[in-house]
Formats: sequence, structure tokens, C-alpha cells
Amino acid sequence: MKSKTAYICSECGYRSAKWLGRCPDCQSWNTMEEQIVSEPSAASPAGARRTQSLFGNNDNAQAVSLGDLELPEYLRFKTGCGELDRVLGGGIVEGSAVLISGEPGIGKSTLLMQIGGAVSGGKKVLYISGEESAGQLKLRAKRLGIAGGDFLVLTETDMERIFACLEKEKPDVVIADSIQTFYADGVSSAPGSVTQVKECAMRFIGYAKNSGSAVIIVGHVNKDGAIAGPKVLEHMVDAVLCFEGSRDSTYRLIRAEKNRFGSTNELGVFEMTGTGLTEVPNPSETLLSGRPKNVSGSCAVCVMEGTRPIITEIQALVTKTVYPSPKRASDGIDFNRLCLLLAVLEKRAGLRFSACDAYLNVIGGLRLDEPAADLATALALISGIKDKTVPDDLIASGELGLSGECRGVSNASQRVSEARRLGFSRIALPAKCAAKLEKQDGIEIIPVRGLFDALALLE
Repeated sequence: MKSKTAYICSECGYRSAKWLGRCPDCQSWNTMEEQIVSEPSAASPAGARRTQSLFGNNDNAQAVSLGDLELPEYLRFKTGCGELDRVLGGGIVEGSAVLISGEPGIGKSTLLMQIGGAVSGGKKVLYISGEESAGQLKLRAKRLGIAGGDFLVLTETDMERIFACLEKEKPDVVIADSIQTFYADGVSSAPGSVTQVKECAMRFIGYAKNSGSAVIIVGHVNKDGAIAGPKVLEHMVDAVLCFEGSRDSTYRLIRAEKNRFGSTNELGVFEMTGTGLTEVPNPSETLLSGRPKNVSGSCAVCVMEGTRPIITEIQALVTKTVYPSPKRASDGIDFNRLCLLLAVLEKRAGLRFSACDAYLNVIGGLRLDEPAADLATALALISGIKDKTVPDDLIASGELGLSGECRGVSNASQRVSEARRLGFSRIALPAKCAAKLEKQDGIEIIPVRGLFDALALLE
């Protein structure tokens, strides 16, 4: 084996003999990292290394007719955490590989140890840690109240020793924390490099497919918030879960960016406590618990996260600027979306936001990507610049177009039911949606056709 220096893209794994500012394959900037790689000698057959298949070592590969294939019955099992089961589509599928990512200190290891403790009552769990010692794991387990059961712990980073333990113990669930700490002897690069991450992940995924065990892999994130390592890692696994939240807040959110066995629109909400992560089955009540009364620049909104309606509060602060270029800041709503709504309000409603600084915030650390939050955002901005209060019993949902029209939203009946359950007496909906809904006791449905109807709500 000969070793030499090469530059490998951290996003796609493209290899170059010299440093490049931009990867020619994935077009990413400043992703070429210098690494020491090994190449097979010329004496080896064809000068290439043979990689092991994820689905076994069948030397005689044969094609099979689609009609002759049997439909597999993928069995799910509960994780003991209802919010996580919701995001996964009902539980973990046997033989699947799940990748979970999040910022350092967000609570990934805590969540996985709680899952392992809950599952170990009926299944054999092996927790592989490459970052913590056995004493540190025992300290966390004591804090979380996990006694043991069929919960095995292995502190190792060598893949050969890890797989020797897997063949001996044959666990039903494998938790690998984290993929950046493991290394394979056949790869000369350092742990955490693109080559090592791909090789170790491929071995774990191959074990899951061949043995039927569920494998949960922890992945670090880079400074941009994306999963560290090659992008192909996300394509190999069956599900990619993102653990989000601010360390200054006690609330944590988990959502699926990819799920081969379920929806990617569900959201799980947790609260970090002294005894671990606890589920928040009704996040709407929690998010509205500290809402101020009779204050301008605040409006409640109902958004859909998969099949769950969630009500939260959008706050806007609009002040006159002393600088030639006004400042805009947004937390929880896309910045470009905020600029678009400000331009629509100034052009169609005649409001001088160009002379004001505008700050927007979504309570609870939620990120609202649904266009149905446009109407509530516009009401909060109008309330902020006019210093008029949005009625506390009013909630809004609707998408705004560039002409100032209010377009329809999906699941309108579920939004109305959730608003009525939380005590709102009025809900502003697009006129198209309001016309299709029947009158309901306890809540008034206000049709909104455009910005002028929205302005009338503050009169």
C-alpha cells in the first residue's frame, strides 16, 4: 500500500491532487480538505480494492422478476418516546439505519440513552460510545433513572473490535455515538475524515440490512448546521432526524429530513429537565403560556407540522431608523420571506417600512416554513408600525401573494378546531377556505380576501 496526500471534498467526497477553492463535482466552496490516503499497489488485481456489498457477499448476482418478489413485512417497535415515534412514522423499523444529528450539547446522547433504556425492557440494546467512558455513561444513566436490563455498553472506536462484539452479542438495537469517532484499519486517514466516515457508516448499514437489527447513528454538525462528513452519508441511511433547539431554551425539536418508512412533515417537541428529556404532547398550550395581553406587534398563528396543528405567537418590533439603510432581523421565519412581506405591505398597503427597522421573532424556537404564516406575520408587522393591538382572541392563517391577495391554505378545519380548543373566539382565514367551512359554535370564521381586509381587523 502506498500513501500520498490528496484533497477530498467534505461534502461529496470528490478527490483532487491539488487544492481547489470550489469542488468541481458538487460546486461547494472551501470544502477541499487535505488528507493522507492509501492506494492499492500495482500487484493487486486490477489495482483496485473490492468493497463489500451492503446486502451480503453474493458472488453470483442474479436479477429477479419484479412479480416474483415477496412484499416484506417491516415490523416496527415503539421507542418508548411518543414524540419520536410520531416523527419516525410509528416507531423504528427493524433492519433500518437512522441518522440523528444536532449541535453539541443539544441532548442527542441523553435522548438515545433514554430510548435505549425504554427499549431494553423487551429487546437487547448495545450502546457504542466513542466519546465517553463507561463511568461517564453510568453517571448519565443514574441521572436518567435507567437501571439496566438488556442494556449493554461498549466504549470502543475500532470497527474490528466493535463488529466482533456485535457478532458475539447479536443485539436488536445498536446505537453508535458518534460516527465521526470510529475508524477502520483498512483506511489510513484519520477518524472523522470523509473516507473513514463513509467506510464506518457503510459497515453499520450493512450490518443492519444483513442482521435485521435497527441501527441508530449519531452524526456531528459543522459550523453551517449541516451534518458533518460527505453528503452521500444522508443518502445511504433510511431516515435522517435533526435535533434542534437553543441551549438557552429548555425546548427541543426533532424533525425528519428524510424517512423511507414515513412522513417527513411531523414534528416532535421535548423539554429538557434535570432528569432528561420529557415529551410535550400539547405544544400549543406551552408556547402560548406566557403570551402578553394588549401589546402591539403580536399575533397568534396556527401552522401544520405534518398531521399536527400547532399554535404559536409571532412578535414584530417596528421602530424608526436613524440610518440610511433600515435593519431587518428575523428569527424563526425565513429572512427573504420577511423582506418579501415588507415589500408587499409597503407597495400594496402604503405603509412606510422603508423608514423603519423591523425585527421578527417566533416564540419557542420554532421555525415556520409554511406560507400559511404570512397573514399572521403581516398582522404583527402592521400592528407594530401602527402601534395598534391585535385582539387577543384573534388568530390568523393564510398565504399572501405579491398582489396582496390572501390565498387558501390546507387543513383549514383542523386549524379551526385547534384554535377553538385553546379558547380563541375568532379566526381569520382566506375567503376561499372560509366559504367551504361550516359555522362552528364558539368561534367566528372571518374571511380575508386581501390586505385591506387584514387592515380592517385592527380598526
